[in-house]
Order: sequence, then structure tokens, then C-alpha cells
Amino acid sequence: MAKVTLENIEKTFGKTKAVENLSLEIPDKEFLTLLGPSGCGKTTTLRLIAGLEELSAGNIYIGDRLVNDIFPRDRNIAMVFQSYALYPHMKVFDNIAFPLKIRHTNKAEIGKRVRDVADTLEISQLLERKPRELSGGEKQRVALGRAIIRKPDVFLMDEPLSNLDAKLRVYMRAELKRLQKRLDTTLIYVTHDQVEAMTMSDRIAIMNEGKLQQVDNPENIYFRPTTQWVAGFIGSPPMNFFGCTLTERNGQGVLDAGEFQMPLSKEIWHVVQKDASTSELVLGVRPEDTKVSKTSVPGAIQCKVYVTEPIGDSVIVDVMVGEALMRARADAAFRARIEDTVYVTFDTERMHIFDKKTGTTLI
Repeated sequence: MAKVTLENIEKTFGKTKAVENLSLEIPDKEFLTLLGPSGCGKTTTLRLIAGLEELSAGNIYIGDRLVNDIFPRDRNIAMVFQSYALYPHMKVFDNIAFPLKIRHTNKAEIGKRVRDVADTLEISQLLERKPRELSGGEKQRVALGRAIIRKPDVFLMDEPLSNLDAKLRVYMRAELKRLQKRLDTTLIYVTHDQVEAMTMSDRIAIMNEGKLQQVDNPENIYFRPTTQWVAGFIGSPPMNFFGCTLTERNGQGVLDAGEFQMPLSKEIWHVVQKDASTSELVLGVRPEDTKVSKTSVPGAIQCKVYVTEPIGDSVIVDVMVGEALMRARADAAFRARIEDTVYVTFDTERMHIFDKKTGTTLI
């Protein structure tokens, strides 16, 4: 197995920069996910690593070997596509064995390795079937088997679970994570699904408009985003944002959002004063860091219910704060009607403050 190093890589299509000055090191045996919205450059990055796209600039290393000018078949990588790309006329055995057959591996070795892979993926009973006789989850396992049998240095996966139904997707997430740890291999995974990224990855590399936004473990990505964009992209429902101004009242720092004011501790006030480029800031609060009540408490913000969305274990409550819509999360037992008056408080230890001009995180 091997680490993968990207040094200032770029890919341009005409006047469009699909990937811009991207540098990233994926250590040996790490599960790294490239996450971002559609068109952010994550699949293009994966295809550059695979050699399916030609670099416009920069270098790619697999292990200590520069692979810029090496054909895809000679990079010792295995790629699993969204479409599975199984050969419909071949049985499962032959689909899995195909990478070995084209390398003229002897039949005995092929048979042994196919059986070993099938046992690992628990698909031994499927070896004589053809793809049309398989379910989506079974096809996914066969595609994985064809990748595993090559014993590559690096696995590349491009949204391999997107064609599965929701229940099977949850099951396969766990199976993929267990498989990667069992094989002790380097795996680079592309998805736009936050839940996949957060539950499976050792680290997540978030991309937007061809640029790398943040690379970190899932916990830090969620609780310590480095920019307002990352904070807004990660989380469902997404983070609430309020434009505000930093002011001083009676010797205390206060965020004035117009409809409400948020007093700051001395420590937070000093940090914000020191690092902010201007007094114009953005307050960020996740829905789960709010509390909704029908009775007023000190410091609560008075709101009107816009709509409620029961989701089983909790209720998403959309409220109007002046002219702004805010989403809060309440207990499953919470009940309110549209236009009811409610009161919202924030967990001040979990709020985020961003520089409005630069978009960077201050707190």
C-alpha cells in the first residue's frame, strides 16, 4: 500500500479551472473522503489521481513514484465507479477475475484469489450468476471484489453507493469502512453525501469551486469549521447565520443583530476584537444548539412559528426572527401551530463567529 501526494495540481477545461492549486497528502492506510457540492472538482481530482484526466499543472505521487506520465493501468490503483461497470455477459466469477486474466495470471492462482475475495465479501454463492441476476448491493460487492483482487496500492471510489436505496446504503457504509480497515489499505472516496463522509472517513477534504476549503477529521470539520462556507455546508439542517455588528455596552462586548443582542464573554470579545478585520461579523448557530420554548426566559429571542417539521426523534421548528428565517431543533413532544409565539435561546458555548469580510472563523 502507499501514500498519495498531490502537489499544487490543477486541471483546466478551456477557461474553467476545475481544480485549482490543490495540495494534499493522504497517508498510507487512510480513508480520505473528497466532499463537496456538484461541480466542486472532487471527481476530477479523483480522475487525475487515476490518470483518466491529464494534469494541467502540478505533480502526483503514489508512494515515492511520480505518476504524472504513467498510464492508468500502470499506476497500481483500482477504481470503483458509481455505475459498477460490470460486464453483463460474464458471470460474477469472470467479472472478479478479469483484472488477473488480462495480466495472464495462471488459472490456479486466479481460482484461489477469486474464492478468497468472494469469501471476504460474502458473495461465494453468487459466482455462477450474471449481473442481471444480482441486486444493487450484490453488484456493488462484485465491483469491490474486482478492485480488491488486484491488490492495488490505492483504492479510488467515485460515489459507489449513490445508486443504492437508503437502507442498503446505510448497511454498505458500515461494510465499506470495515473492509478498508481489514484490507489495511489507502482509500480515496468521492461523495456529495455528508453522512457518508462523516461516518466513514478518517479525514475529510472539503472542496468548493475547485479549491480545497478544509482538511480535517469529521469531528473538527463539524465543530471547528475554518470558514463560514464550510460551516454552512456541513450539517443538516444547515447552520443559521445572522449578520451583526460588534459593539460595546457598559464595558462589555455585544453582537448586535438588530432583532436581538448577544453579550460576549471577555475572552471571546478580546479574541474577536484582535482577529476581526472590521466590526461587521456573522453569528452562526446550529439548529441543535438552540432551545425552543413557549415561555419566555431571560435572554430569549421572541419569534413566530413559520412551520414545524416532525422527523421522528425531534421536531425541526422554522421560526421568523424579524424578517429572517431560523431553524431550531426541539424535542419530539414539542407542539406548536403556525404563527404561534415561541422563545428561542442559544447555547453560547457552541456558537460560531465569522469575519463577514473574509469569511474566516473567529470563534
